[in-house]
Amino acid sequence: MSIIITRRALVLGAAATLAGCDRLASNATIRRALFSAENFHQWAQRSLMARNAMAREFHPDQISPIFRANGTANPNTPEYKALWRGGFADWRLRVTGLVDRPLSLSLAQFHAMPHREQITRHDCVEGWSAIGKWRGVPLSLILNAARMRDTARYIVLRCADDMGGGKAYYESIDMVDAFHPQTILAFALNDRPLSVANGAPLRLRVERQLGYKQAKYLMAIEAVNSLSQIGRGKGGFWEDHAGYDWYAGI
Repeated sequence: MSIIITRRALVLGAAATLAGCDRLASNATIRRALFSAENFHQWAQRSLMARNAMAREFHPDQISPIFRANGTANPNTPEYKALWRGGFADWRLRVTGLVDRPLSLSLAQFHAMPHREQITRHDCVEGWSAIGKWRGVPLSLILNAARMRDTARYIVLRCADDMGGGKAYYESIDMVDAFHPQTILAFALNDRPLSVANGAPLRLRVERQLGYKQAKYLMAIEAVNSLSQIGRGKGGFWEDHAGYDWYAGI
């Protein structure tokens, strides 16, 4: 029998758990850190649910007739247009940072790797949702192939979409989400290669987080031990420029 924990149940359960933590909560510094919205959400989800708890998967007849594009619909830079015109034959995903074996992977190599298919719901911070079938390579497979070092704590995703002023989109996740079974580097949506609007040629799917964490137009991933030197130090473009939470778990 499977148990489904809703966000409401998660929060109520966390509150009940915290009711017995008087000594911990008496420390003002710990209290401020614990009860900030983002930290509390991350703590509650990670503490009360198994780390490999799966996001809900749906049946094929539940797939949305239209899967809207979130964020950028086309990077439209000279570099991206050249890759697109060539069918992404010259595109490569670079894997760097705290790894012993840096990688440069083509789209053909991704297609040849073991992959996973999952039908999941995309929840956008703008208030809409859509269900789609994704196919891609587990991120864990790539990180293991690159021989990621034990000192790495985060994976930074660098993208092709120009957000203005020469700033390309970037995001990051921690190792719990990076190695989650449903975290994949997707190259197909609804049994078709990704369209430009939906992130061609490769995008992240981290199914237990909101849409802005699902980085599109991937160009590189980097294993790091701190986010302090990434952008303005908050771990993602919208986190740095619009105050979004770094942890966007659902």
